[in-house]
Amino acid sequence: MIDGRLHMHNTITDPWMKLKCYLNQEDYDLIKALQAECLREEQISLKLELDYKLAVAANRAEKPEDRPMNEFMAFDGEKLIGYIGICGFGGASMPLEITGMVHPEYRRQGVFSALHALVLAECKRRNAAALWLCDKSSAAGQAFIKHIGAKYKSSEFEMVFRGDVLPVREDQLQGIRFRKATNADAGEVARQNKIYFSDSAEAQQEDNGPLPEEEEKRGMTIYLAEKGSRPVGKVNLEFINGIGGIYGLGVLPEYRGLGYGRAILLMSLQRLKDAQQIGLQVSAVNARALGLYKSCGFEETSVMDYFAV
Repeated sequence: MIDGRLHMHNTITDPWMKLKCYLNQEDYDLIKALQAECLREEQISLKLELDYKLAVAANRAEKPEDRPMNEFMAFDGEKLIGYIGICGFGGASMPLEITGMVHPEYRRQGVFSALHALVLAECKRRNAAALWLCDKSSAAGQAFIKHIGAKYKSSEFEMVFRGDVLPVREDQLQGIRFRKATNADAGEVARQNKIYFSDSAEAQQEDNGPLPEEEEKRGMTIYLAEKGSRPVGKVNLEFINGIGGIYGLGVLPEYRGLGYGRAILLMSLQRLKDAQQIGLQVSAVNARALGLYKSCGFEETSVMDYFAV
């Protein structure tokens, strides 16, 4: 998230907002162009999830009774000058993730604050917990977070795979079987997500999570790792437009320390071996996982801070 430094200043003459449930290709192209302008100004990470959102839009099932607003765009005439997006992963038990940006030539004019007010109202309308995402190195973004009084929650290292994907030996698998989850596994997927990622007792009583077969249509495939007939862990693999991502990797507490995490990671790399780039995120306080990813060829590229609203 960025909302800060100023080198040129274009006065806004024809302001208007566009709010949408889903992105289309035109929106995607405008936001990508805005992202490129912002990254020329500051070399930071912006976790916008645009490819995933476009895939979601292409495969959505129409539900007129459930039309949440996820895309908030600010324009000056025909020019997109600001954007904030809401993204949800893992079902209703997981908080919404929010991030955005403002064109470098249109900052200090209240654009981000106006978008933020609309996003905050939408989160309240949904009665949903939300997390702001901000690159640790973005001074302007961190200043905005402080201004709105958001509370620091956690940090994640953004990592990129720099090694070579090698065939997985049988002894590295630790007897683990790796299979795609089906809709019948939704309850197990939700159970594991809540163990790994939910710190709220209330959240652990909530929904059955995403339907794996629907998620696969959007480019996110959920795999279960099993030892015999027993689930021991899971991982979500994304492959969209040639870019691979590893998300939600976890091993159940009773099976940790047995090499299953490494086996899941190695099998994940195998399934993403045709990707031009493979990335993942790992909690900054999870030293064991960080060490595992580094030992398998991942390098840190940035640190993303999460703030509760």
